[in-house]
Amino acid sequence: MEYVRREGRTVFGRTRCQTPWHLLPPIYLDDTGSAYTLLVNPSGGLVGGDRLSIDLSVGPKAHVLISTPSANRVYRSPSKPSVQTVEITVGAGGMLEWVPEQTIPFAGSRFRQFIDVTLAAGATVLLWDAVASGRIASGERWAFTSLDNDICIRTASGASVRERFSLEPAGRQGGVGAVAEWDYVASLFAVGDAIESDRWGELESLLAGVLARHHGHVLGGVSQPAAPGLVVKLVARSAPDLTAVLNELWSAARQILWKLPPAVLRKY
Repeated sequence: MEYVRREGRTVFGRTRCQTPWHLLPPIYLDDTGSAYTLLVNPSGGLVGGDRLSIDLSVGPKAHVLISTPSANRVYRSPSKPSVQTVEITVGAGGMLEWVPEQTIPFAGSRFRQFIDVTLAAGATVLLWDAVASGRIASGERWAFTSLDNDICIRTASGASVRERFSLEPAGRQGGVGAVAEWDYVASLFAVGDAIESDRWGELESLLAGVLARHHGHVLGGVSQPAAPGLVVKLVARSAPDLTAVLNELWSAARQILWKLPPAVLRKY
């Protein structure tokens, strides 16, 4: 997937996909020229042995918002994991909002995800990643076999942010620990070297306030990593709680970083 800035709008450049991916044409939610794209997997989910990849390039000064119409479902596998690899580059002055729906690992599933982001000078990324404890309504809380997640964001200066975790609910090392009483685990990364330090401080206070307002339904924290930016880690008790806190965190980030209103997405 390649995006370029052309005549005041972000549009597709050289872009192609093959099964199971399907790309819908960009939608323009406002007059900023930002391209909103839904990444669709019409197969319904991932099975053991699947190896899916996404190669995303955001050109200089382009602005892209990527989401999905529904959750990423990972089905039971007796041996092989499902693997999803996402390689992202954002050109100078470019902006990327990566806000997919959550991953739902079914009972007995095995999933590995790698997300690697490289930012050029002046580029900014807002990246959301959320995982459910399983098919909660079916009584499959923390019943998947394994889930490995590796997210790395690198800036032009060489500074980076990395999150890596491995969950094995039935493992010998205490399973998922204290998170077992919660139903969702999520992270929000906002990273970029073009944002002034005082704006990061202002945003940090706003995000901490959002988490405080949802206390009891959501437990989380916000911190400044080695790279210029912020990281939010949280757990939530339900899907509505997760959605509500995401919308507030995301809206605050858009306002402080880019002076943009909240994004009102169309999921069709």
